[in-house]
Amino acid sequence: MPTVFTHEFNTTVYKGKVSFNTGLFIDGQFVDGSDGTTIDVLNPGMSRPDIVVIQHSHLNPSSLTWSILIVFILRSADGKVITSVSEGTQKDVDLAVDAAEKAFETTWGLNCPGSKRGRLLSKLVSLMEEHADELAALEALDSGKAFNATRSGDVPAAIASIRYFAGWADKISGRVIETAEEKFTYTRHEPIGVVGQIIPWNAPLVMFAWKIAPALATGNTVVLKPSELTPLTAIRVCHLAKEAGFPPGVLNVVTGYGNTVGNAISSHMRIHKVAFTGSSLVGRKVMEAAAKSNLKNVTLELGGKSPNIIFNDADLEQTVHWAMLGIFSNQGQSCIAGSRIFVQEGIYDEFLKRFTEKSRSIKVGDPFAPDTFQGPQISKTQYDRIMGYIESGKKEGARIHLGGERHGSEGYFIQPTIFLDTNPDMRIVKEEIFGPVGVVIKFRDEEDIVRQANDTVYGLAAAVFTKDVNRAITTAHKLKAGKVWVNCYGIGDPSVPFGGYKQSGIGREMGEYALINYTEVKAVYVNLGLNM
Repeated sequence: MPTVFTHEFNTTVYKGKVSFNTGLFIDGQFVDGSDGTTIDVLNPGMSRPDIVVIQHSHLNPSSLTWSILIVFILRSADGKVITSVSEGTQKDVDLAVDAAEKAFETTWGLNCPGSKRGRLLSKLVSLMEEHADELAALEALDSGKAFNATRSGDVPAAIASIRYFAGWADKISGRVIETAEEKFTYTRHEPIGVVGQIIPWNAPLVMFAWKIAPALATGNTVVLKPSELTPLTAIRVCHLAKEAGFPPGVLNVVTGYGNTVGNAISSHMRIHKVAFTGSSLVGRKVMEAAAKSNLKNVTLELGGKSPNIIFNDADLEQTVHWAMLGIFSNQGQSCIAGSRIFVQEGIYDEFLKRFTEKSRSIKVGDPFAPDTFQGPQISKTQYDRIMGYIESGKKEGARIHLGGERHGSEGYFIQPTIFLDTNPDMRIVKEEIFGPVGVVIKFRDEEDIVRQANDTVYGLAAAVFTKDVNRAITTAHKLKAGKVWVNCYGIGDPSVPFGGYKQSGIGREMGEYALINYTEVKAVYVNLGLNM
């Protein structure tokens, strides 16, 4: 029997109790993994754990084995154990695909009108709104994000995304193509079938919504793997989807590790499309597995090393605020992080002074404290990786202007860090760090900055700050990036596409563009008078 996670939040910003099953969600039921193993979910803000874990006793009638009732205190060098979730395997992915195929052929896909799909998605939205505080607290608990950020940002963004695609569900249509009077020709946009989706740990609830909403709206059934580090909100939303009335097998969530569940999804012969968000390294593996199996359609949203360009005439007060958000929000664990901050030489000194003051004022600490802006990094692995980049910057000759050290003595907290005196060949300038580490670089003119900004293997996002509209638009058009902000950073909308150039990915998520990823176009010719 899967673990039931029960937790009482008693914090300044949220008080409430949660209790839900943390099994795999397959065919409308929460079940143990085939091997009966579990994965511990850790709190990244705690490094000296002491938590009571209860495992219920249960007889598995198929294997005649018992899980025994045990009460014990778990301790870990890496973080406090929040709970455990069922661990999926290749066999569990097979079972999820079986359920998804059955649903697609009977209760979903072309057998379920778009209007009904839209109503179910809208019902899910209503339930998420009812449980918004709970979802925000769960997101903060296992990801380390500040509760204020998850409640004001992540949860509303996830809800808005699902609501947006609920509106599209009954508007998926082809068109009539005029050819000749003797022929009637038209196209249909049909669902692909069973689609696989793999989401990351840095924005688990938002990524869950971005993936399932367009897939379900267009009539596909889903087998999704959340990150093993942050699975709680995905599992909780499955409970809400079941309550909303989604037929069994339409949405399946298999928690597990990338080399097992992720690989099984990417290489599965009966999954005909896979969407992945994560690192470029793993994205290559997903694409390779998709190619070596059944040449499944692939959407990839990968890494970034985004330039944030600040011209002499920028509004400094506003620019400093946006630049701080661009690099330090979500602990810097963002694919769109504005980690390369280019400042024109005329305002460089003043910008650096103000930006330093703003960055120094960031409150780092407990995600449930009311004034926290920056929580812990997600894991010891990520913490070590970021600190490794900071050491690399020092060794290669860059100068730490701010931060560069651990914050506090517990948890995976890192001080907001700013490097100066860099050169383009340094790892901290070239590679995605995925942490609260930025570089501030001086530039001369527009030609100089476009060259520097585009000197990267990535092309996910960029920003331009200037009061000159012509300069803003001209520069934005020259940047090789899938999204460019002007006089702001990081804002989004469900109706606007998201994706990257170069090694930042393939395809687009969000907006009408996302529907392309989840439909096949069929052309139909009807003979009205052609005789042989």
